[in-house]
Amino acid sequence: MNLVKKQSSAILILVICLFGFLAVAIGAFGAHGLKKIISPDLMVIFETGNRYHFYHTLAALISFLLLQQSLQSDVPSKSKTLLTVATWAFLFGILIFSFSLYALAITGIRVLGAITPIGGVSFLIGWICLGLGSFYLFVPKK
Repeated sequence: MNLVKKQSSAILILVICLFGFLAVAIGAFGAHGLKKIISPDLMVIFETGNRYHFYHTLAALISFLLLQQSLQSDVPSKSKTLLTVATWAFLFGILIFSFSLYALAITGIRVLGAITPIGGVSFLIGWICLGLGSFYLFVPKK
């Protein structure tokens, strides 16, 4: 693997780990700091954002690891492309879905929820790409 690909992979895994760190830190902030100052219905919104943040950080990690495996083997380029898209779609989805819910819960500004579905669509794209990319990675060529 050339230097640029190694650097790109290193940056991507650091971003994924940062998102995992933030999921824990933000969850702790919600549990210990926000619970006392926001309404229960806003706390449910915050917790939903945090739960999806965790799930999709793990999904991004899985996509990234499968991508690394595909780069080490002779698999169709569509597998590599799909796994790359999956990884980035999960990360983008976290930014839009989870962080819009965090902002909504903290500010109470309901219009922020209008962009949340964009993140949800990104999650759906990520799951489709992860499934197809994994299929092309693991199903033997004829």
